Amino acid sequence: MKALNPQKLHVTFQEGVSPIELSLPRRYTLTHSDLSGDLFLTIGSEYDRRQISGFYTRWMRDEVLAELKRDELGIALHVYCHVSGGFVFGGARWRNEILHHHMQMVLEAFRYGDRELVTAHPELDQATVWVHFKSNHKRYDLVENWGLIRAYGEER
Repeated sequence: MKALNPQKLHVTFQEGVSPIELSLPRRYTLTHSDLSGDLFLTIGSEYDRRQISGFYTRWMRDEVLAELKRDELGIALHVYCHVSGGFVFGGARWRNEILHHHMQMVLEAFRYGDRELVTAHPELDQATVWVHFKSNHKRYDLVENWGLIRAYGEER
């Protein structure tokens, strides 16, 4: 399992979104470059559709979307991954294995990229992480509890 390299994480805040003021829902759009290994995280009130609209991203469908929102149990981080369906490169089993293999690093990227918010609102470290693996195969169409966001917050 690969750990997050903070030097490879590039964070952008959408206009009107503060690194320290909490407004919900707070949405995260994460993509990466296969060539450089860099991760690109946009934090905003909406997903960054421009970031995920390029041909390569639509072909690969390897973006990860997430939102920090209130649910029936309090504030939670819901993460959405495309395992299969639509115009997707790779089979569901293979994509499922890759997503599970990299999920810890993905969660570290969300937590590290928004660390100023968590510092300003430490109660957010108690948010439960729910990962939604979206697939047209029942075997891979799952929602999993990945614990609390604090587990992914070792400061680097």
